[in-house]
Amino acid sequence: MNDTAGLRLTVRAAEKRDAGRGIARLPESARKRLALLSGDTVEVRGERTAVAKVWPGGPDAAEGSVLIDADTRANAGVNVGDTVTIAPVDVADADALTLSAPGRLADVDVSREVIERALSRELRDRPVTQGEAVHVERLGGLRFVVARTDPAGTVRVTASTDVSVAYEGDEGSASASADAPERAGSDPGTGPGDRSGPPGTDARPKAGDSPPEERTAGATYEDIGGLDEELELVRETIELPLSEPEVFTRLGIDPPKGVLLHGPPGTGKTLIARAVANEVNATFITVDGPEIMSKYKGESEERLREVFERASEDAPAIIFFDEIDSIAGKRDDGGDVENRVVGQLLSLMDGLDARGDVIVIGATNRVDTIDPALRRGGRFDREIEIGVPGEAGRRQILDVHTRRMPLADDVDLDRIASRTHGFVGADIEGLAQEAALTALRRARESDARALDDVTVGKADFEAAHANVEPSAMREYVAEQPTTDFDDVGGLEDAKAALERAVTWPLSYGPLFDAAGADPPTGVLLHGPPGTGKTMLARAIAGESGVNFIQVAGPELLDRYVGESEKAVRELFDRARQAAPAIVFFDEIDAVATDRDAAGGDGSGVGERVVSQLLTELDRAGDNPNLVVLAATNRRDALDRALLRPGRLETHVEVPEPDREARRKILDVHTREKPIADDVDVERLADETEGYSGAEIAALSRAAAMRAIERVADEHGEAANDHADEVGITDDDFDAALESVRPETA
Repeated sequence: MNDTAGLRLTVRAAEKRDAGRGIARLPESARKRLALLSGDTVEVRGERTAVAKVWPGGPDAAEGSVLIDADTRANAGVNVGDTVTIAPVDVADADALTLSAPGRLADVDVSREVIERALSRELRDRPVTQGEAVHVERLGGLRFVVARTDPAGTVRVTASTDVSVAYEGDEGSASASADAPERAGSDPGTGPGDRSGPPGTDARPKAGDSPPEERTAGATYEDIGGLDEELELVRETIELPLSEPEVFTRLGIDPPKGVLLHGPPGTGKTLIARAVANEVNATFITVDGPEIMSKYKGESEERLREVFERASEDAPAIIFFDEIDSIAGKRDDGGDVENRVVGQLLSLMDGLDARGDVIVIGATNRVDTIDPALRRGGRFDREIEIGVPGEAGRRQILDVHTRRMPLADDVDLDRIASRTHGFVGADIEGLAQEAALTALRRARESDARALDDVTVGKADFEAAHANVEPSAMREYVAEQPTTDFDDVGGLEDAKAALERAVTWPLSYGPLFDAAGADPPTGVLLHGPPGTGKTMLARAIAGESGVNFIQVAGPELLDRYVGESEKAVRELFDRARQAAPAIVFFDEIDAVATDRDAAGGDGSGVGERVVSQLLTELDRAGDNPNLVVLAATNRRDALDRALLRPGRLETHVEVPEPDREARRKILDVHTREKPIADDVDVERLADETEGYSGAEIAALSRAAAMRAIERVADEHGEAANDHADEVGITDDDFDAALESVRPETA
């Protein structure tokens, strides 16, 4: 059945990779009702009429919805959540197509022919109609308007279409736009200064009239990845009051006045604010905290008042305070100027009662420093946390930042997403940029002529990943160790216990859910010094591929009251942001000794640190992606509360190596060394009884040093030219056995 009258469907944001491609993704049921095939053309009828190419909807295409990008939404005069009619439309192949270029393009030092070739390539197989606006991703997202088509009406761009660009002042540009002012002037509400006209009115012209006004906030919903739930909350709070204020009147409630976005740096707080302002076509006023402040009394408050007055004049408007903590900190902690600014901001937000269409958005990564008076209902009505994205979110963000990138066939974005634990959106953007620069350097070094054909490959992303680390964890030197279990000789029981405690909860989450079992919160590695506790912790992090945060116990101690507890609290906060992660406390006995034991420095800092550590371990039990490892050679000295179930509940002994373990440790430390044929590793395993793993490593180094010394003595200054003569003999190991003795000997 071909439903030529069209179907009424609800607009949803497009998939991230579809931005700027003029695609309408339909659910299977809608596609069948309209008797459409993939690649057919449809009209999207809203306040205006736009055209798009049909593609099958994926898992995001819910029944009764259509997924279209920001260009198509703007051309159709609709927002996300509006209802449109989708109907088939006949389309002819275009013989010629003229696009009106943005004014700033004329100043770019790129020939018209290059731009026209790029446009022809990007618009190929895409349906367009006169008056539509398109953003071309591979030309930096520049906006072009379809000025003329031949034949007239809806056409499809083909390989044989003559695509031309008309700059401002060209004859074609003038003729194409001559009627636009008259049409715009004859239709009230379509002028560039009028942003009113909520959905359902005829404030915007129909197809064939002047193009939709260019929005200025510079971001769309397709530019935001991994924050679908948070974006829906923001839209609900901001978009509805601006686009459909009558809904709140009918419900008998006041619309929200403000939204506070908080979360780690780089997660997308500013981007969300700009995208929402862009989608609702509201005036967007950005206020950076420091620019408000002045040394003159009263001037800071006056600047704030001017911002709110401008917003009221240009309503509907969004006032966005970036880093709002810099001007709205707790008044108890600030000086006279800061207190007056906070007081003025409170008064202005209270004065928004009758404003109707001005909303305040604040963004901060230090939400606890905001004055409490701002965080009550009637001011910042809703607080939305913009957190670190999970794997699915990182995959969406990668789609956003690679959709304009020529990727090689060996690039697996799913694998990159799975390996970028703790990366926020800004980190992933940096990763993509670094990969592209790596590819560019490679192309320039090989052949400058290959720059036009350069692609970004798997090796480029691997190199970029080695240079870019999660920004939220740089303070704590988070890393992904390259050590794995192959680098740890022996200790098979300890390896198995660690794998069950650490890797299984990360890999088999559904099995734990099915069994109704909580994974262990913490693991304590205990045993004599030098047996490999730290090496095991790094190896399990390398095996599981998660972020690894190593903290030496004494680093947390500070002589000032409260600072040590704060350091513990911030450490766990950052670890939660970068989860899945392993927090490893080396020498934990330095900060978590028994509180009942006699002694202490009299300051009580040790007791407070232990108490804070216990609190954080209890909270960590709610996050299966956060594992705490600790190592000590003095288990009896630890506070007993730390060792109970629910905290460091799994105790793994790392003993002195037996003969078989010593044999494996020797294999690890000699496998990359130039060992002579006369070296008897079995004999060495027998003769190293009582040696720890660290002492066997020292033994191997001592033997290597003796071999180096022999070649250096023989050849003097020319020794470096005889590096191939270095060989570690059985005599070298005998000498090393004399110089390196076990601690227990």
